[in-house]
Amino acid sequence: MKRATSPLTGVLLMAAGAALAPGIDVFAKLVPHEIPVAQVTAGRFIVQSSLLLPIAAFMSVLHRPNRAEIGLHLIRAILIMVATGLFFTALRAMPIADAIAVFFVEPFILTLLGAWILKETVGARRIIACIVGFVGALFVIQPSFADTGSVALLPLGTAACFAVYMILTRQMAQKMHPIAMQSYTALAAVALSVPILLFADGSNIAGLDPAWPSIFAVQMMFGVGVMATIAHLLISFAMVYAPASTLAPLQYLEIVAATILGFMIFDDLPTPTTLFGVLIIIASGLYVLARERKTNAITTPTTDAN
Repeated sequence: MKRATSPLTGVLLMAAGAALAPGIDVFAKLVPHEIPVAQVTAGRFIVQSSLLLPIAAFMSVLHRPNRAEIGLHLIRAILIMVATGLFFTALRAMPIADAIAVFFVEPFILTLLGAWILKETVGARRIIACIVGFVGALFVIQPSFADTGSVALLPLGTAACFAVYMILTRQMAQKMHPIAMQSYTALAAVALSVPILLFADGSNIAGLDPAWPSIFAVQMMFGVGVMATIAHLLISFAMVYAPASTLAPLQYLEIVAATILGFMIFDDLPTPTTLFGVLIIIASGLYVLARERKTNAITTPTTDAN
């Protein structure tokens, strides 16, 4: 798909996507606890694939995946399912803003994995910034760990899974439209998660054994899927109008939106220690992004528009 040249449109779309993304977590947190996390996760992808596939078909971006692509979609599906399950589990005990703040060590993990797997150049200053970002995450985790125990570490697992997921996305996005890629991965997640729920039915395995949902639970799970679809579509289309280096800092609007929603809906306010850790994470993340932008400016030759 040909890239458009309207950075302002991209910025607005990205800002909207980042602001709406915590809505996924609000709906997930509102799902009654008798509904296991695996069922909430499956519900998200059922709704997401049901909405995305018709959009992808309308845009004529679907194709028949080959065997290698199917394997990659399945791997991405496993990663995003595990990431989602860990995060939704954390949300049942943690404030939304705290969980999202810990998750935002993902750019640092992605930077280090990019150097290791994709052989991307990562200088000493960016490595130091990543370490500082992890220290910021510890400031967020510490009060949550005191209240909830090891559950506070689950967003770190989400960040690690999502970083690997993004590595695969970088490789696949060169050959596939992002909407088609998200559609196929969501469909693969459904194909994997539904049999797990059927197998676990009646097993009494915590987090897996499905329960018959109330109307309210169905509404909340539907909200999870709809918000995930809308947020991801906005972010995907933002990438069409503006470069990733311009859009990436706007992701931190998620923490702001999550803090506001957490206070309005759940009466959650971050502690001073948590706020200090959030500021460290944001500052370190913006530094890593600035260094990446500078590196790209140096290594990418400019072309004459004429």
